[in-house]
Amino acid sequence: MSEHAFAVLRHLSDGRFHSGEDIAQALGCSRTLVWQAVHAIEGELGLTVFSVRGQGYKLARPFAWLDVAEVRAGLDETAAEAFTLAVAERTDSTNSQLMARAGNGGLHGLVLACELQTAGRGRLGRRWQARLGAGLTFSLLWRFERGMAELAGLSLAVGVALARALRGLGAPVELKWPNDVLLDGRKLAGILIELSGDALGPAAVVIGIGVNVADPGEVDQPVATLEQGGAAPGRNRVLAALLNELEKVLADFDRNGFAPLRDEWWRLSAHQGAPVRLAFSHGEPVDGVACGVADNGALQLETAQGMRTFHIGEVSLRERR
Repeated sequence: MSEHAFAVLRHLSDGRFHSGEDIAQALGCSRTLVWQAVHAIEGELGLTVFSVRGQGYKLARPFAWLDVAEVRAGLDETAAEAFTLAVAERTDSTNSQLMARAGNGGLHGLVLACELQTAGRGRLGRRWQARLGAGLTFSLLWRFERGMAELAGLSLAVGVALARALRGLGAPVELKWPNDVLLDGRKLAGILIELSGDALGPAAVVIGIGVNVADPGEVDQPVATLEQGGAAPGRNRVLAALLNELEKVLADFDRNGFAPLRDEWWRLSAHQGAPVRLAFSHGEPVDGVACGVADNGALQLETAQGMRTFHIGEVSLRERR
């Protein structure tokens, strides 16, 4: 990609026309480099740029950039003390970046948000992708005194935090076991948790979160956005709201585990009493009726063979119709 692409994009993201000459002067480069950058913005970032003789270049869908100061202005006192926030324009994966720091003295409460991930990952190795400016992608590093063996249910606890924040912003979301946030039955947000440490503690956890704020572009599954749900706050406000709730939930989880959040998670579940099918990476699928979750976050399913419990792992849930 042209090294000037992001610099040119920052000039265009206000949605107004800017001449190639003005942009070149501001960046101290040639108009040819500006032209190359515009082609990179369209060809590699998938954004539409209008080019009009006599007026210059204009971004078809302007957006506001992630801004550390603006996010911090929306944090409550305890979250502001708990989190250290950084924003990258481009990286491979925010989770990968923080996992590299987790075992190397990385700061507890470090949050890395990114405008563009080139190798974003979801659960079960799926790719997480979004059009630049349309999604909110970030990871946070949190250190627990309890060991990895006691972190069962963490992804569900994080889901509760996301649901609280997004409902507070006006989106009537529901939760899908074990780590998706749904709006009108479609995926609005996802959670990816990676662990390092000892079985008995302490443990370092990297929590990756992706939220569709606006249309993410072409993706391989039905998705929802905050815009479609009638809630259209800016990404900086969304990030601040999520961090405020995450701080509360993570601190509570470190003290008490998932059990105190179990009933709240089930009230938010999209599949209460619903017929569902669990599919596994190996073996036959299992059909049953979702009856609840256990204190460790395991799904409780009433099957033809009786009540069974399924733990988070290489398993995915689908509603049966």
